[in-house]
Amino acid sequence: MNCIEIKNITKNFGKTCAVDNVNIKFDENKIYGLLGRNGAGKSTLLNIITNRIFADSGEVLVDGAIARENDEALQKIYLMSEKTYYPETMKVKDVFKWTKTFYPNFDVEYAQKLAEKFELNTNKAIKSLSTGFSSIFKLIVALSVNTPYVFLDEPVLGLDANNRDLFYRLLIEKYSENPSCFVISTHLIEEVSNVIEDVVIIKNGRIIKNESCESLLSKGYTVSGNAALVDSFIAGKNILGTDSLGGLKSAYIIGTMQSDMPQGLEISKLDLQKLFIQLTNS
Repeated sequence: MNCIEIKNITKNFGKTCAVDNVNIKFDENKIYGLLGRNGAGKSTLLNIITNRIFADSGEVLVDGAIARENDEALQKIYLMSEKTYYPETMKVKDVFKWTKTFYPNFDVEYAQKLAEKFELNTNKAIKSLSTGFSSIFKLIVALSVNTPYVFLDEPVLGLDANNRDLFYRLLIEKYSENPSCFVISTHLIEEVSNVIEDVVIIKNGRIIKNESCESLLSKGYTVSGNAALVDSFIAGKNILGTDSLGGLKSAYIIGTMQSDMPQGLEISKLDLQKLFIQLTNS
């Protein structure tokens, strides 16, 4: 089976353990959400997968081949990150041409079409792009590169609501027409919850959840209402966490949703963002 497999990866920076014995697999043709708070280890893990930094121990396999210093394996992966590795004086349209040299399946024509949709001036040099347009430029390259595995590290940084919405629509369109493995690393949970299929949650360098979004959210429910009624209802139940506002309270419960709710309480499905917050709070 084609996949990227991370085996026992650990990375320390001095006394700080950024990635702690991580084991995970990213299968082909799936959209993953790699979710974690700032500093959780998301970017470190992605940089290890793509050989930008080396792990202290463990290994990364791409379709069964060890990725470390393996150009053939690494050519199957593309990482969009905060850093831009092209010469800053290079024009956007020239980046498109040069990228095809390193990634033969890069679609220059498609990249130009996306530039028009995002109103990106391809005659501009990279260094002259605003934060938003710099992200747009990098997204266009990532969507056009056509590698089996595409990693997007905080992809919507600096984008306004319209361009974020356009990106997510284009990603789904791209995935439906030409499936690849897309891994979206982000702390903006609400926006990606309707896009991702599988959820990987990382906390303090360790994977704490790794399952389908549907499966994760089906394991519990939310109950809301008057605080006293909620407290009475949740007594003895497996409580993930609670939120209070004035005299109202919401509780996040692990277990089977009940059909016979006491009067005055509302029951609803777990929300991915709320669940993420409760799971990653200290």
